[in-house]
Amino acid sequence: MGDGGEAKPHYAGHRERLRERFLKSPEALPDYELLELILFRAIPQKDVKPLAKALIARFGGFSEVINAEPTRLKEVSVPNLKVSDRVITEFRIARETGLRLAQAKVLKKEVIGSWDALLDYCSTSMAHNPTEQFRILFLDRKNVLIADEVQQKGTVDHTPVYPREVVKRALELNASALILVHNHPSGDPTPSNADVEMTRQIVDTARPLGIEVHDHLVVGKGRHASFRSLGLI
Repeated sequence: MGDGGEAKPHYAGHRERLRERFLKSPEALPDYELLELILFRAIPQKDVKPLAKALIARFGGFSEVINAEPTRLKEVSVPNLKVSDRVITEFRIARETGLRLAQAKVLKKEVIGSWDALLDYCSTSMAHNPTEQFRILFLDRKNVLIADEVQQKGTVDHTPVYPREVVKRALELNASALILVHNHPSGDPTPSNADVEMTRQIVDTARPLGIEVHDHLVVGKGRHASFRSLGLI
């Protein structure tokens, strides 16, 4: 009961208890409670647990929620509570924070010796994109990552890529090697025939100019495919 005899909400004190649990053992929190912590910032003085659980049920996990498109997020609601623009802003902040932390582990570093970190970064930045995206990692002579650029965005199953534009940009950056990366929104990272042909064209265009294509990574959901490992480069 409150000081005036009124009943306190059943979730009174829950936010502080959850914050304390997070500080003591963040890895122990289930996805929906981690999502609650983000929702606290956007939705004050309300019980956000039902909305957090509804979002996890709809999209499958914390990462999927954070990376979901705003229009799809706004389809989720519970009684007296919905996904607002403030909620979406907080999700985007969380996503960008994770992306920059992952990027810091590979940018301006020798990537061949940091391959796991590179894969984590590519997965963080691309695995949950609803459309295909083609990006290029430009390396110097010591295989240090000097630039990471998205060259093209496409549809759910196709991205137009122009080999001459790829090589032109590499020359502008004085890059000596490339790692090609694109995602498959379907979640299956198996390279398509079009992927193989496009990669061959880029390799053939880059090689006479002294630019090596180290690999082409296809990112799926929780999986990836490496053209070099598959013997396609």
